[in-house]
Amino acid sequence: MKATYLFVFFCIAAIMVYAVDVPAGFILVEGGTFNNGVAEISLSSFYMGKCEVTQAEYQASTKIKKSFNAGKPNNPVEGVSWFEAIAYCNLRSLAEGLNPCYTYSNLGNNPQNWPVSWYLNNDNQDKINCDWTANGYRLPTEMEWLYAAKGGKQSKGFSYSGSDDWTAVAWFSGSANPNETQPVGTKAPNEIGLHDMSGNVAEWCWDRFGSLPAEASSNPRGASEGIDRCFRGGSFNSNPDYSTITIRKPLEPMEGSYNLGFRICRNAE
Repeated sequence: MKATYLFVFFCIAAIMVYAVDVPAGFILVEGGTFNNGVAEISLSSFYMGKCEVTQAEYQASTKIKKSFNAGKPNNPVEGVSWFEAIAYCNLRSLAEGLNPCYTYSNLGNNPQNWPVSWYLNNDNQDKINCDWTANGYRLPTEMEWLYAAKGGKQSKGFSYSGSDDWTAVAWFSGSANPNETQPVGTKAPNEIGLHDMSGNVAEWCWDRFGSLPAEASSNPRGASEGIDRCFRGGSFNSNPDYSTITIRKPLEPMEGSYNLGFRICRNAE
C-alpha cells in the first residue's frame, strides 16, 4: 500500500513540474501522428500560443504600431507580412533571453542588424534560415498548425477548430459585429485550449506554399521552392466554408492583409 502511495505521489509531482514548464500564454501540443488528408504525418511536441499575437504584444517587441483596425491592444495584430512576423519572433526571443530561431544571410539573428529594406523583396526569403533546435519563438509549420487546429491527440474530428458549430469557436462574416477583428480568446477554445484558429484573423505559417506532403513523413517543413508562403484558417470576414481547418492559401512574404495575422510556437523537446 505504501509503495502504491509513493508511486502516485511521484506521478503527480512529475505532472506538476511538467505543467510548470509550459510557458505562460502557451499550450503544450503533445506530439503524435495524424492524417493531413493525403498522408500520415508525425510531429514532435511543441508549444503554441493560446491566442493570436495581439497588437499590444507586437508593439511591445517591435516598437511599431501595426494594424488596419488599430488602437485595440487586445485584438490580433494584422496587416503583418511574413517577413515582419519572422522579425517579431526574433525580437521577442532576444528580449526574453531565448535563442532566436531565424538568421538572415550572414548577418546574425538580430533584425536590427539586417538591411533596412530587407522585408520589401520577396527574394530575401531565401536568405532566412531557421535553426529548428533553438528555444526561441517561431512560426508554426503548416502541419503543426493543422495538427493543433484539429486538437492534436485529443481531436474529435470537428470541421472547425473545436466544434462543428462555427458560431461557438470562430469570429467570421456574419458573427462579428461590427465586421472587424475582435479581442482574442473570446470564443470557445478547441480540444487542447487554443482560441481563434478558425476565425478572427487567418494565420501565417512558416512553409512555402506547395502540395501537401503526400507520403508519410516526420516534421515536414514545406516546399523547397516557390515565392508564396502559406497561411491557414478563416477570418472575421470569411464565410463558414472558408473558416474550416482544411483551408490553406498562398501569399507573397512581403505582403500583408487586413485579415491576416499570426501566432507563435516554441520547441518543447
